Formats: sequence, C-alpha cells, structure tokens
Amino acid sequence: MSRLLCTTLLLLTTCLTSAIAQTRSPNVLLICVDDLRPELGCYGKDYIQSPHIDSLASQGRLFERHYVQAPTCGASRFAMLTGRYGPSDNNAIFKRADAIAKSATAQSSGQSTAVPPSLPAWFRQHGYTTVSVGKVSHHPGGAGGKDWDDESQLEMPMSWDRHLLPAGPWQHPRGAMHGLAHGEIRNDASKMDVFQSAEGPDSIYPDGLIVDQALGQMDLLAADPSAPFLLAVGIIRPHLPFGSPAKYMQPYEDATLPAIPHPHRPQGHTTWHKSGEFNRYNRWGKNPNEDSEFATLVRKHYAACVSYADAMVGRVLDRLDQLGLRDDTIIVLWGDHGWHLGEHAVWGKHTLFEEALHSPLIISYDGIPSPGTASKSMVETIDLFPTLCGLADVPAPDFVHGVSVEPILKSPTAPGHPAVSYARATTIRDDQYRLVLHPGGDVELYDFAGDEAANVAAQHPDVVSQLTERLKARTHLRSH
Repeated sequence: MSRLLCTTLLLLTTCLTSAIAQTRSPNVLLICVDDLRPELGCYGKDYIQSPHIDSLASQGRLFERHYVQAPTCGASRFAMLTGRYGPSDNNAIFKRADAIAKSATAQSSGQSTAVPPSLPAWFRQHGYTTVSVGKVSHHPGGAGGKDWDDESQLEMPMSWDRHLLPAGPWQHPRGAMHGLAHGEIRNDASKMDVFQSAEGPDSIYPDGLIVDQALGQMDLLAADPSAPFLLAVGIIRPHLPFGSPAKYMQPYEDATLPAIPHPHRPQGHTTWHKSGEFNRYNRWGKNPNEDSEFATLVRKHYAACVSYADAMVGRVLDRLDQLGLRDDTIIVLWGDHGWHLGEHAVWGKHTLFEEALHSPLIISYDGIPSPGTASKSMVETIDLFPTLCGLADVPAPDFVHGVSVEPILKSPTAPGHPAVSYARATTIRDDQYRLVLHPGGDVELYDFAGDEAANVAAQHPDVVSQLTERLKARTHLRSH
C-alpha cells in the first residue's frame, strides 16, 4: 500500500471518528458514594478535606437540598436506578429482579413488560454501553448468593454489559463490602474494629481496587468512539467500618470539629433507633453518646474515609481528563443517603430525620450555565433518571415518578419540589417543614425555620393537614 493511500485512509478515519464524536450522545459518568453526608468543603464544611469533589462542584451544579427516597442502601439505590418510588428495604432491587423473572411476557429486547426498564437498561436500549464497577446496586458487583458472586442471581437483569467488583484479597464481593486493610473480612462484626487507619497505599482497602478497575474500564470504553457509555462507579467508603489509609487520617489528628447539633434522643414516637449497625462492631467498650472523646474519634475516622473517597473520585475524574472525555461526558456525583454522627443520639442511618435523608448531589457537563453556582431548590433522587435522559438526548421515559431538574441546571433559582421518603414511616420535606406519618397514626412535624429538633405537630395542625394530603398524593405511586 502506498504512503499516499495510507495517509488518505488515516485522514478519513480521523475525520469519521471526529464526526461520530460530534454527533453521538454524550457519555455519562455516575459516581455513587456510600453513606456520604453533605459534609464537604463545597457544602460549606471547612473542617473536611474534599478538594476533588469541591472542584467538580465548582464546574457544575451543586444541589444544597437533595433528598433520597430511603435511608438505606438497597431501597435508595432502587429509586436512583429506576426513577421510581419502591420498597423500603435492602432487598428492593432483588425483589424487582424476582418480578422480572416471574413475568410471563417479554419484549424482544428481553425487558419484561410488567417491570419498567432500569436507568442502565434504558440507556442500553438506546445505544449506550453500560458498565458498573463497585457498589452501584446494593451488592458490590450486582450479584447474589452466599458471597454475592453468583452470576445466576443478578440484582439488575439485562441492565449492564459488564458489572464488576475486583475482590482482591477480600476474596469476594461480600468480603469487600465491609473489608478492612489487607484483606480483613467481616465475619463476626464484634471482632472487627469500628474504625481503623492503616499505613499503606490506597489499594490496602477495597476502594483502591475498585477505582483501578474503573480506570481500566474507562480506557476500554474510550477506545470505542462509536458508542457512548454509561459508566457507574460505586465507592464503598465512608460505609462502616470506618477504615482508610493513614495518610487520610493525618489532617484530622489535631483538628477541632464543631459540636454535634441536637445530640439528645428525641421524645415521643419517632424513627429513632439504637444504632444497631454501628454497635455491632468492636468499640472497645465505649459508647459515643456517653464518651465525647470517643465520639470525636469516630467522627474523625469518618472524615478520613470521606477524604479517601474524595481521592478516589479525583482519580476517576483525572482519567476522564487524560482521555480527553470531560467535554463529552455528563458527570453525576450522588450520595445514596446521609448518616448520623451523634445527631439525635444516633450513629448510623435508617431514620427519617434530616441527617439520614439529606445527601450530596452534583451534576456537571460542558456548557452548564453559571457553573459553580449552587442551587437551594429541592430535588429528589428519583429525578436523576429523567434528568439524564434529557441531558443525553435519550427518549424521555414515561414510567418514572421523578421529574427532570434540567430547569434548575439552566437556572439555579428555578423552583424545585417537595421530597418524599420512607422507611418504617413516610415523610415529606418542603421548604420549611418535615412531616412524618407513622402507620399507627403518630405524627411528627419539624420546622427548619425554628428548632429543627422539636416536634411541633400539635402547634400547627393546619400544616400537618396540608402536608398529609400532599404526602398521600405522592405515596400512592409506590404501589403503581
């Protein structure tokens, strides 16, 4: 072949690749972080070191008031991955898989007509390559079985082209989920320390390996410019136990943390609990509700895990830049729920208080108006699915319960909407109040313009009535 012909073919290939890149839909990078409070530099917390997430916020839209549907991993991720209200327990996604398996009819694509497609399935049906690495659904890697590695038991059938979890020395996804340094696996939680800070590189904890594989997958996806991708990366920390490389703990060793707000157990019937998940671990006989020095240590190790997770986010974003994909990619950083660090005398999630339902959400893409301007407009996790469809020019789904927040992305002061959540009760949050309705009839009402820890339901029966009607109008969707 002549040199002229080779040069001509190279030019044609380059032009074709460029044309494809200009006309195809943008990529989507979804970063899910477990148990992440909106306790970051970009959320105004100067005692936390989160430079990479802060940088992302400066280039996109940070939502100051994003609320999840449920204060537990499985149910919250169900809502994010389906755009729908659903069950309130950690088996929510597996229940959906069971419903798919039982359906008698199926479309040619393989998706059951009885169960609407998931977010990755919908994007896959519209030309995307879909890959998940780490904890994106409830189980890292997305499979069931004793050790969460049985490929015959998928959490999300027909959703991912590849769903991966590099277990390394932790042996399997179940081991990685609660793994401490150097392959330590949780078998008896009472014999596993509730926090740890071990010397070594990022890879001595599971998230280091998760991000290594995510970078490899990004390289593979970038090598095929003909198809856009949806890459979901699930970072486990700061989930319990609070273990991270020692270098992330160093900035907090001598740090002064602010006092814990409303640290006392609330009165009356609430969703308060005894912090059972936290208390299962070895705490050296100490109770953070009674030992302020131990409480501070717990909070510092949580902060170190946040900085570790932030560094992992930074590695993912750096590779996106190295591959020249930033301008062609919609980036979402989402926290699956909040976490109590002593507020209401709770150390954990699983309540319907503000701390368990409020989590970070940042959306960034090339050309976003007013980048770096945060929005105070209220949004819900179920809004992500329709929003991403609109941004990616994927057909709008008519089966989701959420609404697109594109108007807020275009103008940060555009109005939001109340947020609904559920666990052992149901709750609605509007601009000023949170109403909680219990199955037995008990009511909680919190006024965020006043003492947010005091139940003021008896003083505001008109507000209770109005919000009850709004909550009932929304929660009926859970059964449809």
